[in-house]
Amino acid sequence: MSRTPPTSPIPAATPDAFLAAAESVRRAVVRDDLAVTEIPAPSGLAPRALALAGDVVGASGRADPELGTGRFVLLHDESEPEAWGGPFRVVCFAQAPLETDLALDPFVADVAWSWLVDSLEAGGAAHHSASGTATKVLSTGYGDLADRGEGAQLELRASWTPTSTDLSPHVDAWSELICTLAGLPPTVEGVTLLASRRVGRD
Repeated sequence: MSRTPPTSPIPAATPDAFLAAAESVRRAVVRDDLAVTEIPAPSGLAPRALALAGDVVGASGRADPELGTGRFVLLHDESEPEAWGGPFRVVCFAQAPLETDLALDPFVADVAWSWLVDSLEAGGAAHHSASGTATKVLSTGYGDLADRGEGAQLELRASWTPTSTDLSPHVDAWSELICTLAGLPPTVEGVTLLASRRVGRD
């Protein structure tokens, strides 16, 4: 994947399991229409963490978060928190603009969740204890922002417990989720786009 160098070195005392998992995240190869970089991991969530940011690449060839964006965070805690059911937990976020008429569809949130589930299964990303929320945001501009008119966004936040230190399939599933939310053709079999999408990459 396209990424910047790690933001900070991994401490020498880091358990081998996290080292292996982190390396698998960094070697993941994502689709060309998503630019992925390693960013500082959030603190206080777990003893060890690694984070990625992903933005959809526009027609100009540059990453444009307004077309679609997301975050992928790998957490590691040897104490295996009860809520996790294992030493690792993946937390991800994905967001993209959505046509207003699609945002009014009562099933669009269900479809977004199915995209993630299908991408995880298709890529062989073994996991359990998945949870998340899908949110539709409708907005209308007023005053100086009146020219923006009406707009909508679809946002998915999810977490799950991987059952292997090979996290490459999980990164792939997350990247597919962002691109599918943005209206790009899915590369995973069994995943289909909504009837109408506005991507804005032209």
